[in-house]
Amino acid sequence: MKNEQTDFSRLREEAGISIDALAPLAGFSTSTLYRWERGEALPRQAAMLVLQNLAKARKPATPAAFFSFIDLFAGIGGLRRGFETIGGKCVFTSEWDRHAQATYRANYSCDHEIAGDITKIDPDDIPDHDVLLAGFPCQPFSIAGVSKKNALGRPHGFLCDTQGTLFFDTARIIAHHRPAAFVLENVKNLESHDGGKTFATIMNVLRSELGYHVQSRVISSAPWVPQKRERIFIVGFREPTAFDFQAVEPPPEDRGPKLGSILQDHKEVDPKYTLTPRLWEYLQAYKEKHTTKGNGFGYSLFGPDDVTRTLSARYYKDGSEILVAQPRKRPRRLTPLECARLMGFDQPGKPFLIPVSDTQAYRQFGNAVVVPVVEFVAKAMEPHLEVALATPNRRTSAVA
Repeated sequence: MKNEQTDFSRLREEAGISIDALAPLAGFSTSTLYRWERGEALPRQAAMLVLQNLAKARKPATPAAFFSFIDLFAGIGGLRRGFETIGGKCVFTSEWDRHAQATYRANYSCDHEIAGDITKIDPDDIPDHDVLLAGFPCQPFSIAGVSKKNALGRPHGFLCDTQGTLFFDTARIIAHHRPAAFVLENVKNLESHDGGKTFATIMNVLRSELGYHVQSRVISSAPWVPQKRERIFIVGFREPTAFDFQAVEPPPEDRGPKLGSILQDHKEVDPKYTLTPRLWEYLQAYKEKHTTKGNGFGYSLFGPDDVTRTLSARYYKDGSEILVAQPRKRPRRLTPLECARLMGFDQPGKPFLIPVSDTQAYRQFGNAVVVPVVEFVAKAMEPHLEVALATPNRRTSAVA
């Protein structure tokens, strides 16, 4: 008991944080933390990991951190996790959901507070950075012709076309700070959203309004994880580079891992993840009804040799898009740990802590990016980032 108390006290001192300040970050009461401090109880792993991350954040940056980045619409840090692998250091984080913030704090060394609503953040309050990362939500834009706006004496450009959307907030930060590069991530359907108008506006803003050299590509996660999840990545460099997004080839999808590689041993899986008789009967009836009508609505069942459908944020409701077959038993949901593995967050030697409820964990992983895909994009950008960072930052007039 004494050693555990000493470990807790030592880590807290290394982190340079008081009991009162630590309590809301760790998610425990001050009275509980004081018991750990006095050695009256063993500290919880989640709190110790928060302290370890805080202590690491106080140490000087390693030589490998050759660029800085900001993490907008951060979620649980999938973009951050990928770009840290090539030596990036996160200097600012924005995420409005408090449950996602808890998971983020538990898994990353943060020497800064996590900012909330991006729409209320002044770009002047964001540190200068080399790379901007953002997984902004897709929203419809109201688009009108520039000539018509000129005739009416109205402003044009992204100030008008995208104002009120979350992409606008990303664009105003890019305009203000002029980072050497950015990476934006979104659903595959962004390209076809609103008949292609949304994507056309985004690309016009990034290229014409902000003056960046921009490329995009839809990438499937199947080469790296046993899940068919397609997302679009938009990469922009402030200065011309030799970066060619289309020329970078991912591994073949047919050689990717299968579901069995991320499943927990069936003896370890809590029975609560097995569907109840009532839910299983409902899902079967629902699928049968829609099969009769000739559509594909219903559950999807997968075995160890399969690649799953896309994990969604609604997975906590019934798990119907990815049900794991169990011999002589009703199927079950994936566990949160299996979801972490399916999304590439939990990897051998890189465990991922899940400090929230199952419901919140399912939402978080369903909204996240697949980490190995981000690592692939980061590795492809790395040599061009080195060149870009050697080019002076030629700031233009910031668009207010």
